[in-house]
Parts: sequence; structure tokens; C-alpha cells
Amino acid sequence: MDAPAASILGRDRRSSDPSHRLRTQAQQILQAALATVNGRAAVRRTLREEYHAERIWLVGAGKAACGMALGALDVLGKRVLGGTVVTKDGHADAIPGIEVREAGHPLPDTRGISAAESALQIAEQAGEGDLVLCLLSGGASALWPAAPRGVSLEDLQVTTNGLLRAGAPIQELNAVRKHLSRIAGGQLARAAYPAHVLTLAISDVIGSPPDVIGSGPTVPDRSSYDDALEVLARRGVAVPPSVQTHLEAGAAGKHPENPEPGDPVFGRTEWHLVASVGDALQAAAEEATRLGYPTTIVTDRMEGEAREVGRELAGLARSNQQPAALLLGGETTVAVRGDGYGGRNQELALAAAIALQGAPDVLVAALGTDGTDGPTDAAGAIVDGGTVARGLALGLDALSHLQRNDAYPFLQATGDLLVTGPTGTNVADLVLTLVHPA
Repeated sequence: MDAPAASILGRDRRSSDPSHRLRTQAQQILQAALATVNGRAAVRRTLREEYHAERIWLVGAGKAACGMALGALDVLGKRVLGGTVVTKDGHADAIPGIEVREAGHPLPDTRGISAAESALQIAEQAGEGDLVLCLLSGGASALWPAAPRGVSLEDLQVTTNGLLRAGAPIQELNAVRKHLSRIAGGQLARAAYPAHVLTLAISDVIGSPPDVIGSGPTVPDRSSYDDALEVLARRGVAVPPSVQTHLEAGAAGKHPENPEPGDPVFGRTEWHLVASVGDALQAAAEEATRLGYPTTIVTDRMEGEAREVGRELAGLARSNQQPAALLLGGETTVAVRGDGYGGRNQELALAAAIALQGAPDVLVAALGTDGTDGPTDAAGAIVDGGTVARGLALGLDALSHLQRNDAYPFLQATGDLLVTGPTGTNVADLVLTLVHPA
């Protein structure tokens, strides 16, 4: 049976609040979205039984890696001789015959290095008649660090953290990480050649480009060392000397570029997208329509500064005089200005709450579909026109918390956090606005 999607129902504690019904409906809509993009179910829908290979090996990385691996075993059974998967701390499940590891995310750690080495070893031992099944989902880039010679784990951590704090989008972050890796940017496919490589991916990236999802370990790399250096310069990120030296040497032709389009290794690879934010949005829209809301999918390419997106969405909601459900998918960023605690979805929600002050029958929900938002135990938040007032009654100032990037304590105190636990998927973020005028 499919592993059930993590439940977000029944989390609201204010059953007497006039917005309770609206919140319950929002939770139902988000739950429908998560169920559709569940990793185990998505792989089972896609994977064909007729893959003929002398031996099948499984490698995987990401927040949905365990569910995806279980889905693969549901279809392929004992033809999978073994393998290894790595996932974020707290997201692991037991998988018969498969080594399961946990590692650090978003900053890489020594456990991730060991996991990447294990995956490379499996790929390298695969023969021409073998199939290497690679399962990728959001988080794979951090969970499979394999630094080149001369670059330490600490160097990778400093570089990754600098890019995250600078608000670099995933495309830019991965352009750098692919050139500080021995597994990303098509290099896993190179290690497996001449075995056949089949990749199934759950996308947490806008537009789902294969070379960005999980830093594209089995597909051609369209970025270069020059691109990586340009990202660091434009974002103003200072990196350790070893990183700068390695990237500059690569740009000067002293290190080979990652496998590019036309490389023979890709003649034996196959890549399929099994779930994306578009699938989640469609399922959410169907549930919202079933509940009676005229529904619009605004975009599946949401991006930008989280607090600005929150303000704009709140303004759009307040101007709507008829019942409506508005849905957005994608991934915002946060340029860290303070020393607070929170995540991008919580920051988006708190900014929306400030703009929604006093508005009746309007709600904004922001959800990280993997069940985590930033370094917190919350997936996001659901806010309404009374959120700021509830905080004020507790002596909390919403604007001050927003300015310090400190959304979590405020939203925890007001009871507006969304807590799901690991969901078994990761298709970026979902944002929902419900408008139901009295």
C-alpha cells in the first residue's frame, strides 16, 4: 500500500474562531495536493515493469528518497539486488534490501560525503548489462556532497551557507555546487557508463529543468565554471580560497568541464519527471472547486522575496469581493537581514498577515511540501485578518518580528503554524488564498 501523506488536518486549535471553517477547508485543499505528489505513489504510477536488465541497482537522494525507493520495489521487486539512498534527518524509512542513510540538509556533512561515495561505488561497479535506477528529489544536492580534491567539507559548508544567506535561487546555487562536486552535473552517469541509467525525479525547481533538480547527476550540465564564478561575484559571496582557486582553475581549462550534451555517456541514460508542483496545484484546484470555490492557478513559477510575495498576495486577496481560491506554486527566497528564526513560507505568511489586518473571511496559507520550512519543525503557516491582533494581545509586534526574520516565534504564539512532519515528497512550496466574504 502507498504510504499515507502526512496529515495537516485538525491542527487549528480555535474551533470557536469565525475563520475555523475557512482554515479547515484550506487544510483539506493542501492535503489533497500532498497526497497526489506522494513519492511512493508517483514512482508506482511511472515505473514500468518491463525494464530488462541482468541486474538492477538502486541509488537515491532527497527528502522523498525513501518513499520513491519503496515505490520502485513495489514494481520491480526482487530484481533490485541492492542499493543505497540518503535522505534528510528525520525523513528515513526502512527499505528491505536497501541501505538507508540520513545526512545534513541544507548544509552538507560527513554523512552526506559517505552517502555520495557509496552511490558512486555502486554506479562504478555496474556492468554494461545492468540498470542503475537513480531516484532524485529535493535536497539531493546537499545530501550528496562529493567535493573535488583540495576542497574540504567546511569549505563546501561556508560556500553553501553564503549563497543561501544571499538569497541565491536554486539554479544559481546548483551552478556553483555542480562545479564543486564529483557526482553532480552528469558525473554519476559518467561513473555508471556503460550501464544503463534510469532516473526518476520529483521536482522542487521552477520549470523542472533536469540539470538543476538534484544538481543533475545523470544529465548533461549546461552550466560552466565561468557561470559558477559569475554567480559568486554577482551575489557578493566571499568563499574560501580553496573554492575560489578550484573554480578559477576550471575556468582556465585546468579541470575538465562536467559532461555536456552529446557526451556518449548520455546515450545510455533515460530521465523521467514523476511529480512536480504543477501536479500538486492541479490536485489542490480540484479540491477547492469541489468545496465550491471559483479557483485560479495563478502561477507554478512563483519566485521573489518572500515578504514581497506575501504582501502582494494579501493585497490581491483583499481586492477580491467574491468567493475565490487562488493557488501559487514555486519557491521564494529570503535575504537574511536579522538574527531571527523561521523559514521562507513563515516569512511570506507573516508579511501577508500584516497586510491582511482586519480583513474578514480572508486567509493565506504557505506550505513547504516536504514538511519543513527553513531550519524549523513547521512546514509553513496559515494566517488571516486576525493574526496580527492575536499577536498584539500577547505583547508581540508582527512588523518587528518580520524585520528580524523572526516569523516562527510570532506564528507559534498565535497558533498559526502548519506542522506536518515529513510528507514523503518535495515539490517546492504551495501558497493558497481563500476568500469567502460574509
